[in-house]
Amino acid sequence: MTILALETSCDETAVAILRGRELAASEVASQIAEHAKFGGVVPEVASRNHLVHAPRLLDRVAREAKIDISQIDAFAATSGPGLASSLMIGASIAKGLAIGFGKPYLAINHLEGHLLSPFFGETEIRPNVSLIASGGHTMSILVRRLGDYEIIGRSVDDAAGEAFDKIAKLLGLGYPGGPEIEKHAIKGDPKRFDLPRSMPDSANFSFSGLKTAVRYLLPKLKGDYLADVCASVEEAIVDVLIRKAIAAAKKHAVDLVTISGGVSCNRTLRKQLDEACKRHRLEFKTAEPWLCTDNAAMIAFAAVLKLDNGASSNVTEEIDPNLALR
Repeated sequence: MTILALETSCDETAVAILRGRELAASEVASQIAEHAKFGGVVPEVASRNHLVHAPRLLDRVAREAKIDISQIDAFAATSGPGLASSLMIGASIAKGLAIGFGKPYLAINHLEGHLLSPFFGETEIRPNVSLIASGGHTMSILVRRLGDYEIIGRSVDDAAGEAFDKIAKLLGLGYPGGPEIEKHAIKGDPKRFDLPRSMPDSANFSFSGLKTAVRYLLPKLKGDYLADVCASVEEAIVDVLIRKAIAAAKKHAVDLVTISGGVSCNRTLRKQLDEACKRHRLEFKTAEPWLCTDNAAMIAFAAVLKLDNGASSNVTEEIDPNLALR
C-alpha cells in the first residue's frame, strides 16, 4: 500500500508518502519565521500559509517518490487535536483526493502519530510506557498494542513545551522557546537556582508553577544569569518528565519507555532519560529528531498500521480540535 498523508494541525505544513513501511518522500514547510514576530502561533496566519504551501508540497513529494497522485492507494490527514482553521486545510485536501480518485481516507489522531513514531518503519507496536511532550501536550500513556491505550497522566495546565515558550518570552528569547533555552543552558549551571517540581506524588504534570517561579525570580537577579536560569529551567522540566516516566513504567510492569513530541528533541532529556532507563533496567526508544516535531511521515505510518488492521474513515468525519487519544 502506498499512502499519502498531510499534517496541518498547527503551524507546519507537511506532506509525506509511504510505500508499506518505507518512506518514499517527506516535506515540511515551517512557519516559524512567520509566527516568531508575534511570539507564538497566530491561527489565521497559519491557515493562510497552509493553503499556500500544501499544493507545492504535494507536487514535490509526488516527484520525489516518482509516483502520480492517481496511483496512491489511500489518503490520510490529521483530524485533531490542533487548531481548527489549520486542521481543516489538510483534512479537506486529503478527503478531496480520496473522493476524486475513489480511494480510502483515514482520519488520524495527531497524538497517536507521535505515540507510534518511535516504532517508525517497524511492523509491531510493543507494550510500552510512552511519554508525549510537546508545545500543546504532555502526557504519559500505557500502550498495550496498536489502538489499546490508557492515559496514565496528563498536563493539568501548561504543557512542557508551552512552559519553555513562556519562560523564553520572560527571558527575552525567541520563539520557539525550547531550542532557545537549550542553546543557552549548555553553558549554564543547572543547580544555581532551585526551581519547583510540581505534583511530585501525582502521575499528572504541571509546569505553570515553574513559569511563575521564574517570573518572580528574574527581578531579583543581577549580572550574567541567563545561562544559569536556562539550565535550571531545563533541569526542572527534564527531571519531572524522567521521574514520572520511570515511575509509570515500574507501576505498570513495562520494560520499554518511549518518548516523542517536539520537546523530545531536547538532547539533555534524551541523554538523561536513556541513562535513567539503563539504571532501572528498562529499554529506551525514541524516533529521530525530524520525526518528533510535527510531520506527515508519522501520520502516514499510523495510517499504514490502521489499514493493515482493516480500518478506514468516512469522508464525512469532521475534524476535532479537541480530539482525545482513545
